[in-house]
Amino acid sequence: MDQPKVERLLLLMKLMTGNVNYTVNDLAERLGTTYRSIYRYIETFKDAGFVVHKLDGGVYKLGKESPYFKDISQLVHFTDEEAHIVNRLIDGLDDTNMLKHNLRKKLTTVYDCTAVANCIVRGSNAQNVNRLVEAITDRRQVVLKGYASSHTGVVRDRRVEPFAFTTNYVQVWCYEPESGMTKLFKTARIGSVELMDDAWEYAEKHNSGYVDIFRMTGFEQHRVRLELGMLARNLLVEEYPLSERDITPLGDGRWLLDTEVCNYVGIGRFVVGLMDDIRIVDSPAFESYIADNVRNILHRLNVQ
Repeated sequence: MDQPKVERLLLLMKLMTGNVNYTVNDLAERLGTTYRSIYRYIETFKDAGFVVHKLDGGVYKLGKESPYFKDISQLVHFTDEEAHIVNRLIDGLDDTNMLKHNLRKKLTTVYDCTAVANCIVRGSNAQNVNRLVEAITDRRQVVLKGYASSHTGVVRDRRVEPFAFTTNYVQVWCYEPESGMTKLFKTARIGSVELMDDAWEYAEKHNSGYVDIFRMTGFEQHRVRLELGMLARNLLVEEYPLSERDITPLGDGRWLLDTEVCNYVGIGRFVVGLMDDIRIVDSPAFESYIADNVRNILHRLNVQ
Protein backbone atom coordinates (compact mmCIF):
# COMPACT_ATOMS: atom_id res chain seq x y z
CA MET A 1 0.00 0.00 0.00
CA ASP A 2 1.42 3.39 -0.98
CA GLN A 3 2.14 6.04 1.66
CA PRO A 4 -0.55 8.59 0.57
CA LYS A 5 -3.19 5.87 0.80
CA VAL A 6 -2.02 4.88 4.28
CA GLU A 7 -2.25 8.51 5.40
CA ARG A 8 -5.76 8.83 3.94
CA LEU A 9 -6.87 5.65 5.73
CA LEU A 10 -5.50 6.91 9.03
CA LEU A 11 -7.20 10.27 8.62
CA LEU A 12 -10.44 8.57 7.59
CA MET A 13 -10.23 6.39 10.70
CA LYS A 14 -9.90 9.52 12.85
CA LEU A 15 -12.86 11.22 11.15
CA MET A 16 -15.06 8.14 11.44
CA THR A 17 -14.42 7.78 15.18
CA GLY A 18 -14.72 11.43 16.20
CA ASN A 19 -17.64 13.31 17.70
CA VAL A 20 -18.68 14.86 14.35
CA ASN A 21 -20.82 12.82 11.96
CA TYR A 22 -19.71 12.91 8.32
CA THR A 23 -21.49 11.67 5.22
CA VAL A 24 -19.55 9.87 2.51
CA ASN A 25 -19.47 13.08 0.46
CA ASP A 26 -18.18 15.03 3.48
CA LEU A 27 -15.41 12.48 3.98
CA ALA A 28 -14.49 12.57 0.31
CA GLU A 29 -14.22 16.35 0.38
CA ARG A 30 -12.04 16.36 3.50
CA LEU A 31 -9.70 13.71 2.10
CA GLY A 32 -9.57 15.24 -1.36
CA THR A 33 -10.80 12.09 -3.06
CA THR A 34 -13.98 10.63 -4.59
CA TYR A 35 -16.97 9.11 -2.82
CA ARG A 36 -16.20 5.84 -4.63
CA SER A 37 -12.77 5.77 -2.95
CA ILE A 38 -14.39 6.36 0.44
CA TYR A 39 -16.62 3.34 -0.09
CA ARG A 40 -13.55 1.28 -1.04
CA TYR A 41 -11.75 2.43 2.12
CA ILE A 42 -14.78 1.51 4.21
CA GLU A 43 -14.70 -1.97 2.68
CA THR A 44 -11.00 -2.13 3.59
CA PHE A 45 -11.92 -1.42 7.22
CA LYS A 46 -14.54 -4.18 7.13
CA ASP A 47 -12.08 -6.65 5.61
CA ALA A 48 -9.63 -5.82 8.42
CA GLY A 49 -12.25 -6.77 11.01
CA PHE A 50 -13.54 -3.33 12.01
CA VAL A 51 -17.26 -2.83 12.65
CA VAL A 52 -18.77 -0.10 10.47
CA HIS A 53 -22.14 1.45 11.37
CA LYS A 54 -24.37 3.21 8.84
CA LEU A 55 -26.41 5.91 10.57
CA ASP A 56 -29.30 8.05 9.40
CA GLY A 57 -28.49 10.58 6.72
CA GLY A 58 -25.81 8.49 5.05
CA VAL A 59 -23.34 8.82 7.93
CA TYR A 60 -20.75 6.09 8.47
CA LYS A 61 -18.96 5.50 11.80
CA LEU A 62 -16.34 3.03 12.96
CA GLY A 63 -17.73 1.09 15.91
CA LYS A 64 -15.67 1.32 19.07
CA GLU A 65 -16.52 -2.33 19.75
CA SER A 66 -14.33 -3.21 16.76
CA PRO A 67 -11.52 -5.72 17.41
CA TYR A 68 -8.19 -3.99 18.03
CA PHE A 69 -9.84 -0.59 18.39
CA LYS A 70 -9.14 -0.31 22.12
CA ASP A 71 -5.80 -2.05 21.78
CA ILE A 72 -4.68 0.66 19.37
CA SER A 73 -6.04 3.52 21.48
CA GLN A 74 -4.35 2.13 24.58
CA LEU A 75 -0.92 2.30 23.01
CA VAL A 76 -0.70 6.00 22.33
CA HIS A 77 -1.63 8.87 24.61
CA PHE A 78 -0.33 12.39 24.67
CA THR A 79 0.93 14.94 27.18
CA ASP A 80 2.34 18.43 26.70
CA GLU A 81 5.64 17.44 28.27
CA GLU A 82 6.29 14.54 25.91
CA ALA A 83 5.11 16.69 23.00
CA HIS A 84 7.73 19.27 23.90
CA ILE A 85 10.47 16.62 23.84
CA VAL A 86 9.36 15.13 20.51
CA ASN A 87 9.02 18.54 18.89
CA ARG A 88 12.50 19.48 20.10
CA LEU A 89 13.87 16.34 18.47
CA ILE A 90 12.07 17.10 15.23
CA ASP A 91 13.26 20.72 15.32
CA GLY A 92 16.82 19.41 15.57
CA LEU A 93 16.60 18.00 12.07
CA ASP A 94 17.90 20.14 9.24
CA ASP A 95 15.15 22.07 7.42
CA THR A 96 16.23 20.49 4.15
CA ASN A 97 15.64 17.01 5.56
CA MET A 98 12.40 15.66 4.10
CA LEU A 99 11.97 13.43 7.16
CA LYS A 100 11.32 16.56 9.21
CA HIS A 101 8.46 17.66 6.99
CA ASN A 102 7.03 14.14 6.72
CA LEU A 103 7.05 13.69 10.50
CA ARG A 104 5.28 17.01 11.04
CA LYS A 105 2.72 16.18 8.40
CA LYS A 106 1.96 12.69 9.71
CA LEU A 107 1.69 13.74 13.35
CA THR A 108 -0.61 16.69 12.69
CA THR A 109 -2.65 14.69 10.15
CA VAL A 110 -3.35 11.72 12.35
CA TYR A 111 -3.66 13.31 15.80
CA ASP A 112 -6.08 16.16 16.52
CA CYS A 113 -4.29 17.14 19.72
CA THR A 114 -2.09 19.98 21.00
CA ALA A 115 0.41 17.49 22.40
CA VAL A 116 2.10 15.16 19.92
CA ALA A 117 4.21 12.46 21.51
CA ASN A 118 4.09 8.88 22.74
CA CYS A 119 3.17 7.94 26.25
CA ILE A 120 2.80 4.18 26.59
CA VAL A 121 0.37 3.34 29.35
CA ARG A 122 1.29 -0.01 30.86
CA GLY A 123 0.00 -2.33 33.55
CA SER A 124 -3.38 -2.48 35.24
CA ASN A 125 -3.89 1.26 34.68
CA ALA A 126 -4.01 0.90 30.89
CA GLN A 127 -7.65 -0.13 30.61
CA ASN A 128 -8.84 2.50 33.08
CA VAL A 129 -6.90 5.27 31.32
CA ASN A 130 -8.22 4.11 27.96
CA ARG A 131 -11.81 4.23 29.17
CA LEU A 132 -11.30 7.68 30.65
CA VAL A 133 -9.83 8.87 27.33
CA GLU A 134 -12.92 7.47 25.60
CA ALA A 135 -15.24 9.18 28.07
CA ILE A 136 -13.51 12.53 27.61
CA THR A 137 -13.61 12.19 23.82
CA ASP A 138 -17.30 11.27 23.83
CA ARG A 139 -18.16 13.75 26.64
CA ARG A 140 -19.71 11.04 28.82
CA GLN A 141 -20.02 10.47 32.54
CA VAL A 142 -18.28 7.55 34.24
CA VAL A 143 -18.30 5.75 37.56
CA LEU A 144 -14.92 5.34 39.19
CA LYS A 145 -15.50 1.94 40.77
CA GLY A 146 -13.84 1.31 44.11
CA TYR A 147 -11.94 4.58 44.27
CA ALA A 148 -9.62 4.62 47.30
CA SER A 149 -9.51 8.15 48.71
CA SER A 150 -6.37 9.10 50.62
CA HIS A 151 -8.22 12.01 52.27
CA THR A 152 -11.09 10.03 53.80
CA GLY A 153 -9.59 6.54 53.81
CA VAL A 154 -12.84 5.28 52.27
CA VAL A 155 -13.17 3.05 49.21
CA ARG A 156 -16.37 3.74 47.26
CA ASP A 157 -17.78 4.41 43.80
CA ARG A 158 -17.66 7.99 42.47
CA ARG A 159 -19.85 9.18 39.60
CA VAL A 160 -17.99 11.96 37.76
CA GLU A 161 -17.49 13.81 34.49
CA PRO A 162 -13.81 13.37 33.48
CA PHE A 163 -12.46 16.11 31.23
CA ALA A 164 -8.64 16.37 31.42
CA PHE A 165 -5.48 14.58 32.55
CA THR A 166 -2.40 15.79 34.35
CA THR A 167 1.09 14.96 33.07
CA ASN A 168 1.67 11.27 32.31
CA TYR A 169 -1.97 10.44 33.13
CA VAL A 170 -1.15 10.21 36.82
CA GLN A 171 -4.35 12.08 37.73
CA VAL A 172 -7.59 12.96 35.97
CA TRP A 173 -9.59 16.16 36.44
CA CYS A 174 -13.27 15.44 37.03
CA TYR A 175 -16.38 17.34 38.00
CA GLU A 176 -18.28 15.46 40.71
CA PRO A 177 -22.02 16.33 40.72
CA GLU A 178 -22.50 14.85 44.20
CA SER A 179 -20.13 17.34 45.83
CA GLY A 180 -20.56 20.06 43.21
CA MET A 181 -16.78 20.37 42.96
CA THR A 182 -13.96 19.87 40.47
CA LYS A 183 -11.50 17.34 41.85
CA LEU A 184 -8.33 15.45 40.94
CA PHE A 185 -8.49 11.66 41.08
CA LYS A 186 -5.34 9.54 40.95
CA THR A 187 -5.72 6.93 38.20
CA ALA A 188 -3.73 4.38 40.25
CA ARG A 189 -6.42 4.47 42.97
CA ILE A 190 -9.28 3.62 40.61
CA GLY A 191 -10.47 0.02 40.80
CA SER A 192 -12.18 0.15 37.41
CA VAL A 193 -13.98 2.63 35.17
CA GLU A 194 -17.59 2.12 34.11
CA LEU A 195 -18.64 4.14 31.06
CA MET A 196 -22.13 5.57 31.36
CA ASP A 197 -24.61 6.41 28.61
CA ASP A 198 -25.26 9.80 30.20
CA ALA A 199 -23.61 12.79 28.54
CA TRP A 200 -21.88 15.60 30.43
CA GLU A 201 -24.33 17.89 32.22
CA TYR A 202 -21.92 20.36 33.82
CA ALA A 203 -19.42 21.23 31.09
CA GLU A 204 -19.49 24.90 32.09
CA LYS A 205 -18.07 23.92 35.50
CA HIS A 206 -15.13 21.95 34.10
CA ASN A 207 -12.04 23.81 35.29
CA SER A 208 -8.83 21.81 35.16
CA GLY A 209 -6.87 24.29 37.20
CA TYR A 210 -3.19 24.79 36.53
CA VAL A 211 -0.29 22.35 36.11
CA ASP A 212 3.09 23.99 36.59
CA ILE A 213 6.45 22.95 35.15
CA PHE A 214 7.17 20.95 38.32
CA ARG A 215 4.01 18.88 37.65
CA MET A 216 2.19 20.32 40.65
CA THR A 217 -1.51 21.05 40.25
CA GLY A 218 -3.88 23.61 41.72
CA PHE A 219 -6.12 26.60 41.07
CA GLU A 220 -3.68 29.32 42.13
CA GLN A 221 -0.66 30.74 40.33
CA HIS A 222 2.34 32.38 41.95
CA ARG A 223 5.14 33.99 39.97
CA VAL A 224 8.68 32.92 40.89
CA ARG A 225 11.95 34.14 39.38
CA LEU A 226 15.24 32.31 39.92
CA GLU A 227 18.76 32.98 38.68
CA LEU A 228 20.31 29.61 37.82
CA GLY A 229 23.86 28.47 37.41
CA MET A 230 24.79 25.92 34.77
CA LEU A 231 24.31 22.90 37.06
CA ALA A 232 20.87 24.04 38.23
CA ARG A 233 19.79 24.96 34.71
CA ASN A 234 20.89 21.61 33.24
CA LEU A 235 19.28 19.54 36.00
CA LEU A 236 16.05 21.55 35.77
CA VAL A 237 15.68 21.04 32.02
CA GLU A 238 16.58 17.35 32.25
CA GLU A 239 14.12 16.62 35.05
CA TYR A 240 11.35 19.04 34.02
CA PRO A 241 11.51 19.53 30.21
CA LEU A 242 8.71 22.11 30.06
CA SER A 243 10.85 24.50 32.14
CA GLU A 244 12.85 25.23 29.01
CA ARG A 245 10.01 27.43 27.80
CA ASP A 246 10.45 29.74 30.81
CA ILE A 247 14.26 30.02 30.81
CA THR A 248 16.24 32.84 29.20
CA PRO A 249 20.05 33.19 29.14
CA LEU A 250 21.68 36.00 31.14
CA GLY A 251 25.23 35.38 29.97
CA ASP A 252 28.34 34.29 31.87
CA GLY A 253 26.91 30.86 32.53
CA ARG A 254 23.74 32.14 34.23
CA TRP A 255 20.07 31.75 33.28
CA LEU A 256 16.79 33.28 34.47
CA LEU A 257 13.78 31.10 35.23
CA ASP A 258 10.60 33.18 35.21
CA THR A 259 7.59 30.94 35.75
CA GLU A 260 4.19 30.52 37.40
CA VAL A 261 3.70 27.78 39.99
CA CYS A 262 0.51 26.58 41.64
CA ASN A 263 2.29 26.15 44.98
CA TYR A 264 5.83 26.23 46.36
CA VAL A 265 6.19 22.50 47.06
CA GLY A 266 7.71 21.35 43.77
CA ILE A 267 9.93 24.34 43.12
CA GLY A 268 10.89 24.45 46.82
CA ARG A 269 12.27 20.92 46.74
CA PHE A 270 14.33 21.78 43.69
CA VAL A 271 15.76 24.99 45.15
CA VAL A 272 16.63 23.50 48.56
CA GLY A 273 18.60 20.76 46.85
CA LEU A 274 20.65 23.24 44.79
CA MET A 275 20.86 26.34 46.94
CA ASP A 276 24.56 26.92 46.12
CA ASP A 277 23.71 27.36 42.44
CA ILE A 278 20.40 29.28 42.67
CA ARG A 279 19.51 32.85 43.64
CA ILE A 280 15.90 33.88 44.27
CA VAL A 281 15.05 37.07 42.36
CA ASP A 282 12.20 39.48 43.24
CA SER A 283 10.07 36.71 44.79
CA PRO A 284 9.67 37.66 48.49
CA ALA A 285 6.86 35.20 49.27
CA PHE A 286 8.85 32.30 47.89
CA GLU A 287 11.99 33.53 49.65
CA SER A 288 10.09 33.45 52.97
CA TYR A 289 8.85 29.94 52.18
CA ILE A 290 12.42 28.71 51.61
CA ALA A 291 13.67 30.44 54.78
CA ASP A 292 10.96 28.73 56.87
CA ASN A 293 11.71 25.43 55.16
CA VAL A 294 15.42 25.67 55.93
CA ARG A 295 14.75 26.64 59.56
CA ASN A 296 12.51 23.59 59.98
CA ILE A 297 15.18 21.35 58.49
CA LEU A 298 17.83 22.74 60.85
CA HIS A 299 15.48 22.34 63.80
CA ARG A 300 14.84 18.68 62.97
CA LEU A 301 18.60 18.16 62.74
CA ASN A 302 19.09 19.94 66.08
CA VAL A 303 21.42 22.43 64.43
CA GLN A 304 21.63 25.84 66.13
